Amino acid sequence: MHFAPPAEIFGMDGIIVLVVVVLVLFGSTQIPKLARSLGSAQKEFKKGLDEGSSEDGKGTPAVAQAAPPAAVQPAPAPVAPPAVQVNVEGQTGPAS
Repeated sequence: MHFAPPAEIFGMDGIIVLVVVVLVLFGSTQIPKLARSLGSAQKEFKKGLDEGSSEDGKGTPAVAQAAPPAAVQPAPAPVAPPAVQVNVEGQTGPAS
């Protein structure tokens, strides 16, 4: 079995088909909006990476220290219902 190199997976015909499919799915008016939103998302991502790396370089933690977690208490043991005894006459009462 022969596999093509990764750069030739689509080829020129595949790229043209991909562009046509994208145009049909999103429409020509939605493509600029999509590109704009992708660009702003990429800009925000890079900005976050830069802020994160600058905070790490200062030596101070970026997140404030949280209080230690409270001790977890075990759930209370289930309480059994009181036993009821039925006598010969069909009357019920507490078990003795």
